[in-house]
Amino acid sequence: MYQTLHFEKRERKVFVTVNRPEAMNALNPQVLEELYALFQEMEKDSEVGVVILTGEGKAFVAGADISAMHQMSPKEGREMMKLGHRLMNYMEDMEKPIIAAVNGFALGGGCELALACDFRIASEKAKFGQPEVNLGIIPGFGGTQRLPRLVGKAMGKRMIMTGEILNAERALVVGLCEEVVPHEELLKKAEELAETILGKAPLAIGAVKTAVNRGFDLDMISASALEIEMFTGPFASNDKKEGMGAFLEKRKAEFKGE
Repeated sequence: MYQTLHFEKRERKVFVTVNRPEAMNALNPQVLEELYALFQEMEKDSEVGVVILTGEGKAFVAGADISAMHQMSPKEGREMMKLGHRLMNYMEDMEKPIIAAVNGFALGGGCELALACDFRIASEKAKFGQPEVNLGIIPGFGGTQRLPRLVGKAMGKRMIMTGEILNAERALVVGLCEEVVPHEELLKKAEELAETILGKAPLAIGAVKTAVNRGFDLDMISASALEIEMFTGPFASNDKKEGMGAFLEKRKAEFKGE
């Protein structure tokens, strides 16, 4: 079904690999469409709790496919950007957490794909950047919006205006990733984070993601009201009864997402 992706389900985790190593996993319309379809499938799958996203070979995703974009008309380019925004907005909005295991180059659209994930764990070999100005264009998959929100307005503008490429350690310092690990330990560390999240109440995890993402740009009064609304669902769940009961009984909670 998926020609540009590989995925494997394992114990409520899904490992998704962008699999175009001959093109450094560059994003073309087919990859964008397949990622969108796969994330929709994973969101609906009750046996999936966390998604881990990585790339095959030397790159996470080296960018959008320049060879495909070079011949596009402005209208065609705009349509491709819409595909990218549809995918990355969906990734942000889905309740299940997504961990980017950045194994190599995450440039342009690849950096934007990582930004749309909830967490970014970087291999020591990872490289991050938004070098679109070198091609006479600007980021088109959300980079001008998500990057400044993550690293700050000035650093975001600096990265985008200079096309500067950051190594993993520098990316960690500016807040573009949360952890840098030896290359051979990357997927292990991503899986450990996934396992920690999977040990918590699924409804609460989904509510946290929604509350943080939707409330981030609201004023505090509106954001507080949103938190109260998001609190209500998990508080009415069987998992709340289980979690609090387990705490009082000094045992490990067994959550069921109900």
